[in-house]
Amino acid sequence: MSYTIPGGQPQGKPIFVTSKLREAMVAELTAINDYSFHIANSKMKDVNKVWRMIMLDEKKHYGMFLTLLRKYDPAQYQAYVYFQNTKEGVTEPLQRYTPDYDHQLIMNLIRKDLKGELETAVLYDEYAEKITYPDVKQVFASISSDEKYHVEHLTKLLLRYDSDPYNGLQ
Repeated sequence: MSYTIPGGQPQGKPIFVTSKLREAMVAELTAINDYSFHIANSKMKDVNKVWRMIMLDEKKHYGMFLTLLRKYDPAQYQAYVYFQNTKEGVTEPLQRYTPDYDHQLIMNLIRKDLKGELETAVLYDEYAEKITYPDVKQVFASISSDEKYHVEHLTKLLLRYDSDPYNGLQ
């Protein structure tokens, strides 16, 4: 059985490949929401640029997983077909938010993001190793590689703005 800790990543061991895809989609949506929130609350343009780039990758990952889910779950595909024929229009603009984060909070968020990217890479590497569907295996491996790039990009930001040393990291 799989469940989600409030405000966190999914937990547990899903049995079906479709459950693993959904679990990955939850992880991607959590990352998208986190990065979006960070950007909305930061006045640091360099940091926001990195967060936005990573957030766009996470959105791409969500789409990759949903495409596979539609392929392997007939009910999900039927729901997709149904909503393709439904017309919905945007009736009001998105709410705007004024940023108000300070420097130290930004560093905490970067470290939290690093933790999330590392956890995701571990999960996706495990899935890529265990899953027998070649296309699903390849997508998990590819996205895990992206997550590892995110770790390095975030680490670069951390080292740039955090005045404390990290054992000689550059």
